Amino acid sequence: MRCPFCGNHDTQVKDSRPTEDNATIRRRRYCSACGSRFTTFERVHLRELTVVKSTGEKVTFDRDKVQKSMEIALRKRPIKDGQIDLIVNSIQRHLETSGETEIPSKAIGKLIMDRLMDLDKVAYVRFASVYKDFHEINDFNDFIGTLDEDEIL
Repeated sequence: MRCPFCGNHDTQVKDSRPTEDNATIRRRRYCSACGSRFTTFERVHLRELTVVKSTGEKVTFDRDKVQKSMEIALRKRPIKDGQIDLIVNSIQRHLETSGETEIPSKAIGKLIMDRLMDLDKVAYVRFASVYKDFHEINDFNDFIGTLDEDEIL
């Protein structure tokens, strides 16, 4: 592993341990050249996933994009540390084990919506506003009006 500080290729692993969900290995590393310490994470990668956007463009699946979109939707919401990472891991694992290598972006959005619906209703509506491309306040009203009262409460 190359040192992010000096670029040296000779770094040593000082400590390894699994993360809370046992889906990732956290490694503390030491650079013998500059003496810096840094952390890396190692996770299982089952297959290459390609996201097919609504325009037809194909891009490599980026779990960080999924995580970032969830973080934005959940900003200032009362959720526990690590909860987003667990959800993103479960979404990625679901996609990798689905047997498909090309996943429509709408399917990924739907998976995120499903997880947010169970986690936080405000984040669900926030994400929906982007996912469903709301343009004005009536779009929010119409969307919220389609939700069952049980879903909201």
